[in-house]
This record gives sequence, C-alpha cells and structure tokens, in this order.
Amino acid sequence: MTLLDIRLLTVQEYDLMTEIGILDEDERVELLAGQIVKMAAKGTAHGAAITRTRILLENSLVQQVLVRLQDPVRMNNYSQPEPDISVVIPDPLYYEDHHPTPSEIYLIIEVADTTLRTDCGIKAKIYAESGIDDYWVLDVNNRQLHVFREPSQDGYQSRVILADDASISLLRFPDCYFLVSEMLRPLNY
Repeated sequence: MTLLDIRLLTVQEYDLMTEIGILDEDERVELLAGQIVKMAAKGTAHGAAITRTRILLENSLVQQVLVRLQDPVRMNNYSQPEPDISVVIPDPLYYEDHHPTPSEIYLIIEVADTTLRTDCGIKAKIYAESGIDDYWVLDVNNRQLHVFREPSQDGYQSRVILADDASISLLRFPDCYFLVSEMLRPLNY
C-alpha cells in the first residue's frame, strides 16, 4: 500500500472556503491538523454540561475573563478548532477582528459524551503543540475530568484524571476552584 501525499489546508484557505460558500457557515466542521473534520452532534448532556460550566466560570471569574462557547480559536497555520468552552483574555472588540490565539487563551475545555478519544488524542496534541497551558476534557459518561498541563511539542507532560468529587482550579486563577461534580448532572436526578 502506498502512503498518500495529502495536501493540508491552511486556516486562510479554510476561512476562504466559508467566505465564498464552499462550506456553509453553519456546517458542523472544524480544521484540525490541516484537515476538515466533521464535529459530533451535540447531545442534551453535552449541552447541559457546557451551560453548567460556563455559569461556574462566569460567576467565579466575574469580568476577569471572556468565556466563549463553541467559537473558533486559531492554534497555528493548520488548526482552527471550535472548543466547547474557551476562557480567554477579555477583548474590547470581543474578537471581532480575529479568533483568539494561544497567547490570549487561559483555558480550553472540551465536553465529551461521544468524542473522548478525539478530545484526549488529536485535539490534546494540537493544543499541546500550540502551547495551551491548561486543557480539560469533561467526560460526562464516566463523570471524570481529564486535566492536561505542561504542554510540549511531544504532547502534554502532565495528564491527571479527576473523579467527580475532586476539586479543580484554573492554572491562571488558582483561587478560582470548584468541584468536578458541579459541571455534571447532579447524581440525585
């Protein structure tokens, strides 16, 4: 079998495809490592976890950050993922003129109900290579939080899996902490 020589798309080409209508702006795709990848459908548990987490972050970090939901972040010339949650430096234009870049990102969170392998695999690699210091994957099925820190070109050097009774704080805001369970469906429902 011959290995194919694949031509990778750049972020500029990907954005142009949307501008001229090749890709519908509402189409559920993102650019990962130069390839257009279909995004999984959003389930109800996924959406609820995003909402819970957004509220926790906004209430804890009042006016210190901007919390963005499922909006693009530009990692490098070949990757522009759309993480479920990105916690970024506030911008007076709300990033109207560009997508946040690694130097403007405090935390990225992916919520996994069907995407755990992708979120802990290729996405973790892209985020690590781009220098994202704090990356979390909330596994709603197993009620766990995968915490990735210490990025390098070889991936994250630190990966910890926290149970739902553990507490977590943001690297950049160590006084802002909450329980993993606060991001998940309450057990008594």
